[in-house]
Amino acid sequence: MTAQAMLQVSKCLPGGQGLAPALRKRASFVELDWDVRQKSRFSATDSSGRALAIFLPRGQAVRGGDVLVAEDGSVVLVQAAPQKVLHISACAQHGSAFDLMRAAYHLGNRHVPIELQPDHLKIEPDHVLADMLRSMHMTVVEAELPFEPEGGAYGGHVTNDGHSHHGHGHGHSHDHPHDHGHGHAHPHHHR
Repeated sequence: MTAQAMLQVSKCLPGGQGLAPALRKRASFVELDWDVRQKSRFSATDSSGRALAIFLPRGQAVRGGDVLVAEDGSVVLVQAAPQKVLHISACAQHGSAFDLMRAAYHLGNRHVPIELQPDHLKIEPDHVLADMLRSMHMTVVEAELPFEPEGGAYGGHVTNDGHSHHGHGHGHSHDHPHDHGHGHAHPHHHR
């Protein structure tokens, strides 16, 4: 196909919001790795062989499960393509969920994109980080798996179940006073 024949895409429906299940089933798909999905401008070829030119608003990452809407009204389902990752889990013999939380903390301090799961983490391959994690008694295995890192703390993200979470916009206040008094005095003894 020539550049003129590329199908323009400038809209993304996070998690396929508002798309009828029947349309989703009939949609073509495109498998993209994380490096491509975090760009707002890229080209791809969908499962029907159509060349796509994607132009999304700057800073908008595409997630697995999102639906791209083309200029002709057709829709394309995005799938997270398997890619090289490090699969990190707590030691099966004497590890705990706390070990996984500790590993996520140390990776987060290094601003590494991390996929968080209840029983494992995934990061892009990095031998220095792999050595650090192994020194923390984590099990680190190289694998070819889809990679869906956590969104930024202040941006919305779509979870694996397709639900979008944007801050606390559910009409509930999460503010509470920080005085957790017990209704009785605690004597303080000074020696």
